Amino acid sequence: MSVLAGGLIHSAAFAQTPAPAGVRGTIVSASADKLVIKTNRGVEQTVGLDKDTRVAAISIARIEDIKPGSYIGTAAIPQPDGSQKALEVHVFPPAMAGTGDGHRPFDLAPNSTMTNGTVGDVVASNGRTLTLKYKGGEKKIVVPEDVPIVNIEAGERSLLVAGVKVVARARKNPDGSLTALSVSAGKNGITPPM
Repeated sequence: MSVLAGGLIHSAAFAQTPAPAGVRGTIVSASADKLVIKTNRGVEQTVGLDKDTRVAAISIARIEDIKPGSYIGTAAIPQPDGSQKALEVHVFPPAMAGTGDGHRPFDLAPNSTMTNGTVGDVVASNGRTLTLKYKGGEKKIVVPEDVPIVNIEAGERSLLVAGVKVVARARKNPDGSLTALSVSAGKNGITPPM
């Protein structure tokens, strides 16, 4: 996740440790060292912040913004033909190319995956199809018309205020508490689709 790719990436460093927990919802309160988030399940969850917590800003993008050579991430569901049906698409800025490169399980929906890679072919006819290339392979990604497409940008802690919709990726501490590795915060009322 380089310096900020929000909740999108499970790096190789996490291969030996449990995957970060995803906390999705709206900030109820924020301080220098913690967020209280009303989760999408309706419960309040406290998530600690530390000096290493990364913040990403999420803004709306368009499919037309994605070109061959763009670096993107997509949560998707495997299809019977071997393709992946996108649930969401994240467009990384050029400085973040290579972030979380690869294909792995993800926790957005049952059997969902996360694939981060470089766009090869873009086919606009018969729906929207992208070839996504990553180290060790490639996937064909079908992007339905109703799938959210967002930009991931560098974010500041000043984005973390009450009312902002967020996705926090957090590690579980020995005492059961959570500390955010990253927080993706929606700009201008946007709900991060992650």
